[in-house]
Amino acid sequence: MDEFALIDALHARFGAAAVSEHMPVGIGDDSAVNRLPTGHELVSSIDTLVAGTHFPTDASGREVGYRAMMVSLSDLAAMGAHPLFVLIAIILPDDRGEWALEFASGAAEAALATGTFIAGGNLARGPLSASISVHGSLPAGSAVKRSAAKSGDTVYVSGHLGGACAALRSGLKNTGFNDRYWRPLARLDLSNALRGTATAAIDISDGLVQDLGHILRASGLACDLISAAIPIFPGATLEDALYGGDDYELCFTLHQAPGASSGPVHLPGWPGPVYPIGTLREGSGITIDGKAPSRSGYRHFV
Repeated sequence: MDEFALIDALHARFGAAAVSEHMPVGIGDDSAVNRLPTGHELVSSIDTLVAGTHFPTDASGREVGYRAMMVSLSDLAAMGAHPLFVLIAIILPDDRGEWALEFASGAAEAALATGTFIAGGNLARGPLSASISVHGSLPAGSAVKRSAAKSGDTVYVSGHLGGACAALRSGLKNTGFNDRYWRPLARLDLSNALRGTATAAIDISDGLVQDLGHILRASGLACDLISAAIPIFPGATLEDALYGGDDYELCFTLHQAPGASSGPVHLPGWPGPVYPIGTLREGSGITIDGKAPSRSGYRHFV
């Protein structure tokens, strides 16, 4: 299948995920055209997943396509944004045309599940990788950033942590953990609640300790975590939850809420339970039960 036949096949595989009333020009032109809702700002991010680094080289295209979409959309969720459209670029070895079609099926599934539309992209020949550029919107001036947390804020996470790390430790052979790695859920359901309530937020991609550290550095604060309050995915370990990453739950701070507790809480206006795990204070760094963490989390280029 040559490049243009593959593009046509990919377009067909995207199906309804490539059609939107807000996208008057989509796949098939030099650029896509999208309408931004009145009074909103555009929020954009991009992620690249490389075979052998971010997913196994023998992984199915459908698994990678679904995961790649949710991983990228998670960045919009952390800002309090709602998704509008994505652009997808795939680099393929010569023999991976069918893999690309499977990727399109997985990406379309994630797009339809989140109300996101696929506006186009690019194909090139080379080592297997995929990049997804996500674009969303939120009311002007309402973006949730990393830099506005305050001393005394409570730190929350949106769900159980450590399952994806446990899956990787098992070599993706433990079916009880695998969905936590292959089928993460971008927490777009929390976007409305985060805006105007959370003082800071980030998605957990590289481990709770490392990603919370980004909030602390941006806000100039320290944090005391309580290990017993951290929700751990059944069968995973505290180490998995603290340092493993790949869960794509959200870590966020709230000013008017109580400190860490031993279980989930239901906050007014929030769609489901969240978990208070620590408190911010003046200073720098993180303690866990009063002690410094043993390490940080995943880091590129080291």
